[in-house]
Amino acid sequence: MSRLLYYLVLKPLSYLPLSFLYFISELIYFFVYHVVGYRKSVVYDNLKNSFPNKTKDEIEAIQREFYIHLCDLIVENIRLFSMPLKEVKKRFKIVNTEILDDFYNQGRSIILVGGHYNNYELTGMAIDVYTRHQVIGIVAPLSNKFFNNKFSKSRSKYGVQLLSKGLVPRSFISNKNKLTMTVFGADQSPTYSNQLYWTTFLNQETAVHAGPEVFAVKYNYPVLYIKVNKVKRGYYEGVFEVIEENPAGAIKGKITELHTKILEKMIIDKPQYWLWSHKRWKRKKTEEERAAEIKETVKAA
Repeated sequence: MSRLLYYLVLKPLSYLPLSFLYFISELIYFFVYHVVGYRKSVVYDNLKNSFPNKTKDEIEAIQREFYIHLCDLIVENIRLFSMPLKEVKKRFKIVNTEILDDFYNQGRSIILVGGHYNNYELTGMAIDVYTRHQVIGIVAPLSNKFFNNKFSKSRSKYGVQLLSKGLVPRSFISNKNKLTMTVFGADQSPTYSNQLYWTTFLNQETAVHAGPEVFAVKYNYPVLYIKVNKVKRGYYEGVFEVIEENPAGAIKGKITELHTKILEKMIIDKPQYWLWSHKRWKRKKTEEERAAEIKETVKAA
């Protein structure tokens, strides 16, 4: 079934121009939003909890805009299976690559943090084109082996090396003498991870994966955030922001707090472009974690 779906539907569609695929996006939107109601309750609850001061009408307006954007992402990412490099570079540009050049010339590897905001798949595919660092993208393998293989080939065809999240520590060791840019998606719910940082994010107590900070401090790699803005339909630009140049001396939690606040501001400014359909707040603080937090607070005082 997976092979039939790919070879009879997805692959043929990927050869079509986005101008036509956006017509399909509008059909998908009608079906997903008005007929099936895919995860509408999850999206609505996430929005309501994140923006408690907005009215029901305002929440529903953002919800509709999110689904329109989500359906555009679906067809844009189908197009990525066959999108040539020339078009990739046309649709995604980085405006301040000189930051990367400076660190490369200093002989320093980089840790890059991003979120599921705007077209993160296009960003991940294109980013290696704009840097002399070898880009290493951390991914969670799909359970479907056929689609995992197809997505991996598509994502890495323009230079990005994909790395399973379980192999991250080994990668930092083996690439210690190479100039790399390791890319973390830091807004996934860290359901099973012990590397956590608790903060308030979008008006909610939120567990944030502390992996980027942990490795940055250990290897003293500069930490950057990539802000992806939507220029117009199908066109995006990336802007790098330096979070910490020398993490080894940073206060614990500072790096994680900073990149979380950057993402939060982007979401508050244009909430429709974040991935509201995933269950971001699954992880709840345990009693043991609360007790440890109180103990640390008392000790600091």
